Amino acid sequence: MQDQDIRAHTFGNGLTLLVEPMADVQSAAFSLMVPAGSIYDPPGRNGTAALLCQFLMRGAGDRDSRALSAALDNLGLQRHEGVGGAHITFTGAALADNICTALEIYGDVVLRPRMPTDQLEAVRAGADQALRAVEDEPRQKIIRELRRRCYATPWGWPADGTLDDLPAITQEDVQRHYENCFRPNGAILGVAGRVTFDEVRDVVERVFGEWKPQDGPTFETGPRGPTVDHIEHDSTQTHIGIAYDSVPYRDPNYYASWAAVGVLSGGMSSRLFTEVRERRGLCYSVYATLNSLRDAARVLCYAGTTAERAQETLEVTLRELVRLEEGIEVDELDRCKARAKSSLIMQQESTSSRSSSVARDWYHLGRVMTLAEIRNKIDALSVETVLDYVRAHPARDVTVLTIGPQALEVPLGVS
Repeated sequence: MQDQDIRAHTFGNGLTLLVEPMADVQSAAFSLMVPAGSIYDPPGRNGTAALLCQFLMRGAGDRDSRALSAALDNLGLQRHEGVGGAHITFTGAALADNICTALEIYGDVVLRPRMPTDQLEAVRAGADQALRAVEDEPRQKIIRELRRRCYATPWGWPADGTLDDLPAITQEDVQRHYENCFRPNGAILGVAGRVTFDEVRDVVERVFGEWKPQDGPTFETGPRGPTVDHIEHDSTQTHIGIAYDSVPYRDPNYYASWAAVGVLSGGMSSRLFTEVRERRGLCYSVYATLNSLRDAARVLCYAGTTAERAQETLEVTLRELVRLEEGIEVDELDRCKARAKSSLIMQQESTSSRSSSVARDWYHLGRVMTLAEIRNKIDALSVETVLDYVRAHPARDVTVLTIGPQALEVPLGVS
């Protein structure tokens, strides 16, 4: 892998800029993370950040909603805006010559949004439709609801809100969220592609230099949901969600935890796929994934099966999670490493991936990991180090949530 020249600069107002020049590409991309995510939603108003995210793209500066969309489309910008627990994030990718112009437009979005009052109901209606689509798809719903039960409040709140809270959110709530949360101190802008550090720094200084810092908002914390729960749903299918503690991205053992999950659920040769689906034919879908917040992490597992085979599916899946402590084969770990290295190569060729990665690294680590550093951490993994991690962080004290016609029995010793 080629050497990376990643430069960081924090402006006087607290905004951190990260630039990774990539000379062998023709594009550039940015990822702007603003500390205004759903954890700052007021109690009873979950979804405020989500509505604000949509409002911000309904006109900014001297452009109304249609003119704003046209200006970005004219640049050929592939864009996305989304809400997470900690941030509202704006991403965009285009030909390198257009990326600085795109940043200028986003300066208006962030500093001078119009947020027209006559469009609140349209924004709310769109959010309502999206939430109802999730309600109609238990496979999506179960992971949202599992997070609410395995993370404390407000970190487990759905980033896109809830149908119960959505009607109560007012224009004043959305405006207050913007005024309280949108600040440069704590915001992170990652840029990658055929750019130079100096040109991007100068544009960002000019566009965002007037952004005034302020104290960050506080939020109320509360307990997590029940460790064993069931949501009744009249269906011939049962959806099973399982969660247990892991270590966050900033932890030195993160790559060992990643490898352990990879052995469980890294492709069609992984344990969950081969044992639960292929050999026993218990389910049509099964997987595990590592979910990391800044200071906490969970392994989230899913299995979809018929109601008749749901109890056996739960028991066999839990058994495979626990059985990981008994040993890992060298070829299982080697497959994990091979997949990771392929992913690194593809990431090296993607400006969108790199801009998001450098911003994410800065948030989690306070620095940026190079691809070579990640590769070295992967190469250093051994069966012994991964097993040491698994035995120190076993799949015990699990959270189990089911959606289906009837609740399941969770075996003693794991809940």
